[in-house]
Amino acid sequence: MAELLDGVRARGAVFRCACVDGPWSLRFAGGAPLTLVAMVRGTAWIVPDAGEPVPLAAGDVAVVRGRAAYTVADDPGAGPRTLITGAAYCPPSAGGDGVEILVGTGHDRSAEAAAPASCEDPRDPRETAAPRPPRPSDPPCGDEALPGDAPVGNGVPLGVGVGVPSSDAVLLSGAYDAPGSVSDRLLRALPEILVVPGTDFDRPLFDLVTAEIGDPRPGRRTMLDRLLDLMLLAALRAWFDRPGAQAPPWYRAWEHPVAGPALQLMHDAPAHRWTVASLALRTGVSRAALARHFTEQVGEPPMTYLTAWRVGTAADLLLGTDDTVDAIARRVGYANAFALSVAFKRLRGISPTEHRSRRPVPAA
Repeated sequence: MAELLDGVRARGAVFRCACVDGPWSLRFAGGAPLTLVAMVRGTAWIVPDAGEPVPLAAGDVAVVRGRAAYTVADDPGAGPRTLITGAAYCPPSAGGDGVEILVGTGHDRSAEAAAPASCEDPRDPRETAAPRPPRPSDPPCGDEALPGDAPVGNGVPLGVGVGVPSSDAVLLSGAYDAPGSVSDRLLRALPEILVVPGTDFDRPLFDLVTAEIGDPRPGRRTMLDRLLDLMLLAALRAWFDRPGAQAPPWYRAWEHPVAGPALQLMHDAPAHRWTVASLALRTGVSRAALARHFTEQVGEPPMTYLTAWRVGTAADLLLGTDDTVDAIARRVGYANAFALSVAFKRLRGISPTEHRSRRPVPAA
């Protein structure tokens, strides 16, 4: 688990702070492989397109896996009022730094016109935001009102001092949309939506993120990336450790006296020519004992796990680096690109080149 969590690296993650009063509903268009949603104040529901609504109370943190669209609203039966896309976060390529605030009510546009640049800043947004004129190459930046609905509010790039917003409902969201920012194997171990109750989460992280979102000093982008990593790691660790949590078998196997060291050996040196015999020798047990304990604890035999770990590591490298397939193959224990391709296609159904071609194209 340590290796999987160590691979979590937000790079230019996108943030949104929504502070709303009255009935509200945000439609997240999806696209990011992993999104963290934190309920700072008030209550809400996460409504996936397929599946039951999931409640959020103040202090709760949800992790949403997958690129499918979903809705966050004060009422699970509410229709979407505002569409939020990746462009709505004003990424650096659009002239922002990936952070934006949404202020308003769910009723009329008059509240939008009066909305300050933050939930507490009294200045006119035109005085504080001062956006540059758009260029033809710029992607759209802001919220798209859905037909027939009044927008929740107007997207205003943060750049002024912002404390904890004073609206009825305050929602923070951060999306990992960079290729390779989250381990593929970790993503596969998570449910589509998991919620960590506020009683199990480290509240000071909320305060740090809220304060940093409103800090105009240089370095905000980097600070928020690292804080998002901390929030995600804290949420996953709290969720995996909860009684009755459906954690993957390998999570608890790291504490086993036989399976744990074997896992460590494979993770530390995936390119090594491991066999059941060599793993047994290094862990100090017989081959039969290693195979039995490992399979019981991890849920699959050692060599099956090693193949999946190598392919998963290769998948992350294909998305997160520009190394050649042949170079990646050698890094994870295969003699050449052809050998990796055979294993990759057997486990994933596509070739390494096809997998790499699916990574999102960065905005211009």
